[in-house]
Amino acid sequence: MSSFMPPELRALALAERLQLVEDVWDSIVEDSAGNLPVSDAQREELRRRLAAHEGQPEQAVPWEQVRAALFKPAAH
Repeated sequence: MSSFMPPELRALALAERLQLVEDVWDSIVEDSAGNLPVSDAQREELRRRLAAHEGQPEQAVPWEQVRAALFKPAAH
């Protein structure tokens, strides 16, 4: 797999690279002002997921909990 990622970015710790991806994604959303194209299939999937959530909201996991698990230091 080819990559244009500079070596100094690849050298970052996994948690740092995940944060970088999150920051880049946030900047894309911010710059797009909510105008990202969504296909009919994506729109239908979003509707399906929303209906599933509304049917069982207790199954949701708060973002803070997911993020904490993702960025938890690995045990050696």
